[in-house]
Parts: sequence; structure tokens; C-alpha cells
Amino acid sequence: MIKKHGSAIWNGTIKGGSGKVSTESGVLDNAPYGFKQRFEGEKGTNPEELAGAAHAACFSMALSLQLEQAGMEAEEISTKATVSLDKVEGGFEISKVHLDLTAKIPGADEAKFQEAAANAKAGCPISKLFKGAEITLDAKLA
Repeated sequence: MIKKHGSAIWNGTIKGGSGKVSTESGVLDNAPYGFKQRFEGEKGTNPEELAGAAHAACFSMALSLQLEQAGMEAEEISTKATVSLDKVEGGFEISKVHLDLTAKIPGADEAKFQEAAANAKAGCPISKLFKGAEITLDAKLA
């Protein structure tokens, strides 16, 4: 079993408070976050942005495996994951994640590429974590 961790510290009220988020690797080290970054568009990080980055990274790695199994190798896999946070009765939920993928794959077969992308979307661990959300994908070859 592989275990990795992230951590957060929050001080104060939801609107007036602030937090810091860190990762085990140190890529994030007390990065500030707060209400304004999450709900009002102020610059800075937030949980949905971090979840999107995790999903984009996981999906891209899963796709590289699927492509390899289909006899293809990408020069570049570029993925953007857009996470939708919606207000629902009782609070908020992540209802949707949309993956925008562009891949550079010399000599790629379009049908095999689309199949590999669909398999990666379904099989990556972060997609499985988001199983209650609608996950959509636009995949194109560059």
C-alpha cells in the first residue's frame, strides 16, 4: 500500500479566517487559501483547484499506460481538469469534472486513442475517487 499525505491548518471563521495547505513533497509549503480564493475568485489556491490538478496528473499518467498497452507513445499529454463546485441543499458538492485533453502522438490511430482516453478516464484512481460526480472528457490529437 502506498500512502501520501497533504495537510491543512485553518484559523478563524469561514469568511474571516484563513488557512495554509502543504504537501508531503514540499511542492506546497504553507500555501495560503481562504474564502475569497475559493468563492470570490481572489488569486490563490483552493481545494477544487488542488483536486483538479490531482485529477489532471492522475489521468495523464493513466493515459500513458493505456497508450503503451495499445502500442502508442505520446510525446506530450496535456490535460486540464475543470472541477465544478455547486451549491446544494445543505452546503456544496463537486458535481462535475471536465477533462480537456490534447495529446501529441506520432502515428496515432484515432479510434485507439479515443478508447485509451476513455479507459484512462474510467480507471485512474482520482476518477474513481470522484465516482459521485459526472466526469466528461474532450480528447483530441494535436
